[in-house]
Amino acid sequence: MPHTWRPSVTVAAIIERDGRFLLIEEETSEGVRLNQPAGHLDPYETLEQAVIREVMEETAHEFIPHALVGMYMSRYTSKRRGTDVTYLRFTFCGVAGKEYDQPLDHGILRTMWMTRDEIAACPERHRSPIVLTCVDDYLAGKRTALDLLHTHSSVFEGGLSLKTDVT
Repeated sequence: MPHTWRPSVTVAAIIERDGRFLLIEEETSEGVRLNQPAGHLDPYETLEQAVIREVMEETAHEFIPHALVGMYMSRYTSKRRGTDVTYLRFTFCGVAGKEYDQPLDHGILRTMWMTRDEIAACPERHRSPIVLTCVDDYLAGKRTALDLLHTHSSVFEGGLSLKTDVT
């Protein structure tokens, strides 16, 4: 059977406080890189659930999404492994809530608050070529209401829904 191409779906969070953006510094196959709190969409979850989970795992902060900043597609080819992946990224903006005393996800070295200019000054350290694009779109006021997103109930069939399983 021939291989079917599929993009890898990811989510990311733009969190601004006092003109600074919450980023993570993480260990990758290409070295230490900077990124927004971000990660892959898991089975049986909505895009909003995924971004809330990723922010908690990578920063130990609650995240309250307010809007969708944009949907971005980029292609990445690992120089070290020779693999080629196309990412479809849904970037949300919102606010960081309570910070918890818990370890950060595997590979996350630390969280950092950086200005737009500090982020722009080190593009070679960005995990993705769209890290700065997402910040600039946010600063330009790009927003889409969250009610644009719809998750059909079939997504939750056979799995657990955070909407019904939160205690």
